[in-house]
Amino acid sequence: MSGSTFSVLGADTAIRGDISASADLHLDGKVEGDITCAALVQGESSQVIGAVTAETARLAGSVKGTITVRELVILKSARIEGDVHYDALTIEQGAQVDGRLSPRAAKVPEHETHLVLAASQD
Repeated sequence: MSGSTFSVLGADTAIRGDISASADLHLDGKVEGDITCAALVQGESSQVIGAVTAETARLAGSVKGTITVRELVILKSARIEGDVHYDALTIEQGAQVDGRLSPRAAKVPEHETHLVLAASQD
């Protein structure tokens, strides 16, 4: 695995501030701030208060904030409060998501936008 690196924030770690990592991030602690990384693996006891942006994420803890991820797995222990933007999504039975789920790649054609707007004016 040449060139692959990862960072670990243990359960005893609490960070207030944004995190930007070009590597993969394994998070078991608490972060109050935005997280940007290649891949995020979140442990069950972990808390994030802020936005998450990553290529892939596997969430098992608590997230309060907007999530923007290409491939997202929400495990049954996860508690999400905030909007979720994704390309591919897997949610285990028992996971809690309080927010909007919307695919990032979904582009509404212009003619459909007008139909939706016209229908909503009634």
